[in-house]
Amino acid sequence: MELAVGRASQKSIAASFNVLEKKGQKWHWMGYAGIAGNYILMMFYTAIAGWMLAYFYKFLVGQFEGLDTQQVGQVFDSLIANPVEMIIWLVITTVVCFGICSLGLQEGVERVTKVLMVGLLALIIILAVKSMTLPNAGEGLRFYLVPDFIRMKEHGIWETIYAAMSQAFFTLSLGIGSMAIFGSYLGKERRLLGESINIAVLDTSISIIAGLIIFPACFAFSVDPGQGPGLVFVTLPNIFNSMIGGRIWGTLFFLFMIFAAYSTVIAVFENLISFGMDLWGWSRKKASLVNTFLIIILSIPCILGFNVLSWIQPLGEGTMILDLEDFILSYNLLPIGSLVYLLFCVSRYGWGFEKYLDEVNTGEGMKMPRVLRGYLTWVLPVIIVIVLIQGYINFFG
Repeated sequence: MELAVGRASQKSIAASFNVLEKKGQKWHWMGYAGIAGNYILMMFYTAIAGWMLAYFYKFLVGQFEGLDTQQVGQVFDSLIANPVEMIIWLVITTVVCFGICSLGLQEGVERVTKVLMVGLLALIIILAVKSMTLPNAGEGLRFYLVPDFIRMKEHGIWETIYAAMSQAFFTLSLGIGSMAIFGSYLGKERRLLGESINIAVLDTSISIIAGLIIFPACFAFSVDPGQGPGLVFVTLPNIFNSMIGGRIWGTLFFLFMIFAAYSTVIAVFENLISFGMDLWGWSRKKASLVNTFLIIILSIPCILGFNVLSWIQPLGEGTMILDLEDFILSYNLLPIGSLVYLLFCVSRYGWGFEKYLDEVNTGEGMKMPRVLRGYLTWVLPVIIVIVLIQGYINFFG
C-alpha cells in the first residue's frame, strides 16, 4: 500500500496524501502523524544503533579479551550508565547516516546501501556457517527450526501469530511511511506487487539466517536464547569470548549489526529529508543538516532515561522513556497508520481501489489480481484492528 501511495506522487508520505486525496479531505493528517512516527522511531533507534557501533569498536580494540562472564555484563551496564559515551556514539551514527543521505539518492543512499547489503549478506553467511559448526549446534538448530506445537499451545496460538504480525509491522515500519519514500523512486516500468514480494522474501531470508547465527551459538555455550537485548549485548559477547578467534568473530558480528541498523536508519532519514524538501522547499543538504541536529537533540531523553532520568517511569514502575516512545510507535502509530493507508487505497472515500489497482499494475511483472479486492477491503482492515486491540490487551493486561 505504502509503495503505491509513494510512487503515485513521487513525494514523501505527508505530501502524497495532499496530492492524491480529494479536495476538502483530511487524509493528509495521517501523513504528518507518519512523519512524527519516523522521528519517534529515530529517537530510540539511533541510540540502539550507537550501541552496535560501540560494541564493534570494543571488540575491534580487544576490550573484551580476558573478561569473565560478570565483567562482560558490566561492560553493557557501564555503557548505558554513561550518557556521555552513548551520546558520542549517537552523534557519530546520526552524522554518518545523514551524511550518506545528503550525497543524494544515487550517489549516497543507493551506492552505500548496496555495499552495506552485499557486505551484510556475506558476513551473516560466514557467521551462520561458523555458528552451525560449533559443538552441540544441532540442538540449537532443532530448537530454532522444528516447530514446538506443545509450547505454542501453552503460550497460545494467537499470541504466536500476533507476535509475528507485530514484528512485520515494526521491521518494515508499516504505518509511518518509511517504505513509501523508496516506493516513490521506483520506475513506472516495474509493477509494485513483484517488488513487494522481493522485499518480503529478502527481509525474511536475512532474519532466518540471523537466527542460524544466534541459536546454534546459544546452545553450543548453554545460554538461554530468550534474553532479549541482553542476548546481543551480554550473552553473545560471552560466547565470542569463549571461542577461538572470538575477537575476530565478535568484531564481524557487530559489524553485521551496524550494517543492519544503519540500513534502517538511512531509510528513515531519507523519508525525513524528503519531508523537508517537499513541504518547505529545502535543499537536500539543508534538510540533512537541520535533521541531524534535530534527531540528536530528540534522542537525548531516551539516552538519559537509562541513567540521569531513570527516575522517570512514564508507564509504571520499571519502565523508561524508551518504553513510552516504543509504546506510542509500536502500539499506536504503526497499526493505526497502516489501517489509514489501507482504507485510503481501497475506499471510495479515499484514493479509491480502481486508481490504486491501476497504479500497482503499471509496468511489467507480477500483477495484482482484482479478486483480492474483497480481502483488502474487508478482511485486512479487521486483522489490523485485531492487532491494535491485542496490543493494548497485552500491554495493559
